Amino acid sequence: MMWRITSVFIVLSLLFVACEDENYIPKPSTYFKLNFPERVYKNYQDTCGFSFTIPSYFEVVDKKDQRNPCNRDINFKGLNGTLFLSYIPMETELYRYIDYSLSKVDEHKIKASFIKDTTLLYPEHGVYGTYFFLGGDVAKPIQFYLTDSSDIFMSGYVMFNAVPSYDSIKPVLNFVEEDILKMLESTKF
Repeated sequence: MMWRITSVFIVLSLLFVACEDENYIPKPSTYFKLNFPERVYKNYQDTCGFSFTIPSYFEVVDKKDQRNPCNRDINFKGLNGTLFLSYIPMETELYRYIDYSLSKVDEHKIKASFIKDTTLLYPEHGVYGTYFFLGGDVAKPIQFYLTDSSDIFMSGYVMFNAVPSYDSIKPVLNFVEEDILKMLESTKF
């Protein structure tokens, strides 16, 4: 009987000695490696009378829209997204166009975790507007409008060809946002 108690004691002692307390270090979060395109800027002059500076990975596509012949899609080559641009000669009061743009932003309030708006003032070009960044799982995370306050109203929004998941698109969105802001800052009518 004594040898059983002794052997159990030895086995338990060995188990306790063998199991030393190690510092646990969790693995960091991992992300897919994204190869962003090089930023080489060029001036884009449209036949409808507007211009702006864009990076070489922005590809401007004429939509061939009979009702709005100056609307453009700007594809983000290699980044699976598009900036949809509407260029509208104003036929009524400015506030109607602004209200319409604001209503499009409001459609995303249900899903958005935050909405950051920035006033855009470029008096040297006679261009004014508002830029909206919507955080969360929204379909259109970037929206904006620009105007000369009397004749032209331009609005746009960004969509990615993926299920709206903020965490997944955030790296690409941050990369593209910088170039969109540069484009808006350089817009001339």
